[in-house]
Amino acid sequence: MQRKTFTRSLLAVAALAALPLAAQAQAVKLTLGHGAAPGNPRHEAAVKFAEVVKAKTAGRIEVQVAPSAQLGDDAAMVTALRTGALDMSANSQGAVSAAVPEYAAYGMPFLFSTPAQAFKLLDGPLGQELAQKTADKGMVVLGYWDNGIRHMTNSKRPITKVEDMKGLKMRTPPDAVLVDIMQALGAEAQQIKFAELYVALGQGVVDGQENPLVNIHASKLYEVQKHLALTSHMFQMTPFLMSKRTWDRLSETDRKAVTEAAAEATSLQRKMSHEADEKLLGELKAKGVQVTNVDKAAFAKATSAVDDKWLTTPIGPYLKKVIEAAR
Repeated sequence: MQRKTFTRSLLAVAALAALPLAAQAQAVKLTLGHGAAPGNPRHEAAVKFAEVVKAKTAGRIEVQVAPSAQLGDDAAMVTALRTGALDMSANSQGAVSAAVPEYAAYGMPFLFSTPAQAFKLLDGPLGQELAQKTADKGMVVLGYWDNGIRHMTNSKRPITKVEDMKGLKMRTPPDAVLVDIMQALGAEAQQIKFAELYVALGQGVVDGQENPLVNIHASKLYEVQKHLALTSHMFQMTPFLMSKRTWDRLSETDRKAVTEAAAEATSLQRKMSHEADEKLLGELKAKGVQVTNVDKAAFAKATSAVDDKWLTTPIGPYLKKVIEAAR
């Protein structure tokens, strides 16, 4: 038995040695982390990316997808990308803006009424300029994914007017613009990691939160939040990023395969996000969630000072171009 095992091992080594050295050397294993739950378009697109890049490289590049913040929250993954400890992440606009402040420009209150309006800018020169600023901070943009138009939920009361926001303890991600929006509306902003949000809401640590419908549904927040206000207060993207250190190690051939796979995954993710919003509202209502519409003009007026504040910051020149192009 030992002799047979030894013989098989020798044959395996011989087979590997028979491969061209280039084929052996080009085997690459990459890790892609994100904070969304399986079933979320972010995860499905990440899995699609892994499948496509493996097919395009005849199996030489294998991508392991780690969902649900297994590798840390978005902020931790941004740090890991910049140091090269993590290869890729489908991350969040707020966390990335801590390293590349210009990302905050796309989150100004009531700037976009649909994701398509934002992507018209991001797929053009303004998006290219943002990608260059991202590269300067050690990350390569593989695509701008859709994290949706954001809405608010809470466990206290229906929200229809600005006054209904007063005193609510609202969870926000690490996004300075969102904190400003909540404060402008009279709510108290409190940062809690998304992976801990369901429990925090259930225990009453905070009264409510804000997210696109797909996140609310995929993470079952409707189980602990019965009031949904269609505020549409902010658009957020999901930057799909690769560590520049990882990118620099890839051959030109592999970079091409990664870029093409990322384009397919980006198209799929945006499509799935759009389709999800079409049907999820009905599903949330069926689960007992009470849905209200808000006076968006009044909400926009109450948050108008947020634009003014950010125009005075170092991202002001870039933000001005984004606002002018959007409006």
